[in-house]
Amino acid sequence: MKLYTRTGDDGTTGLFGGGRVSKDHPRIEAYGTVDELNACIGLAAAACNGAHPAEARIREMIGQIQSRLFDIGADLATPEGSKNEAKIVRVDDALVSTIERWIDEIDGQNEPIRTFIMPGGSELASRLHVARTVCRRAERCMITLAHAEPVGAHTITWVNRLSDLLFAMARLANRSQGVADVPWLGRGSGV
Repeated sequence: MKLYTRTGDDGTTGLFGGGRVSKDHPRIEAYGTVDELNACIGLAAAACNGAHPAEARIREMIGQIQSRLFDIGADLATPEGSKNEAKIVRVDDALVSTIERWIDEIDGQNEPIRTFIMPGGSELASRLHVARTVCRRAERCMITLAHAEPVGAHTITWVNRLSDLLFAMARLANRSQGVADVPWLGRGSGV
C-alpha cells in the first residue's frame, strides 16, 4: 500500500466513520492537534533517563499516555453514530480516575508551589512544558468541535487532566536532575 492516495489533493480527508470533510474542519483540527501532542510527548520520552527512577516512571506513563492519545485521535475521527463507532475506544470515567491518580503520584514528589513557574529548566522539563502547551491547544480544539458536534465529555476531561500531569512531570523532571524550577519574575524584576 502506498503512503499517498491522492484523495486528499482536493483539500478534503476521509473520516474513519465514513464521509469526507475539509482538512480545516474543527474535527480534523482537533485530532490533528492530538497527533501533534502525541509527537511532542514522544520527544519528551526520548529525553528521559531510564536510570533515574522518577524519569523511568515518567517514561512508563508516557507509553500509556501515547496509546490513549492514539485512541482519542480515533475517537475524534469517528463521529458518534457512524458505521465504525464500535471499532474504537472512547475515554471513560476509569481512564479519568487513572490519570488523576498519576497526577497525585507525580505531584506528591514535588515541592509545594510558591510562585508561578515558567516553562524551562532541564531539557526533559522543557519538552514536557512544550507538550503541556500543545495539550491545552488540543483541549481548546476539542471544545470548539464540541460546540458544533458531540465530543465525549470524558475525553475533554482526560485531556484537561493530561495538561496538569505534564506540568507535574516537568517539575519532577527538574527535581530529578537537580535543576530548580524557573520562577516567574514579576513586573518589578527590572526586565
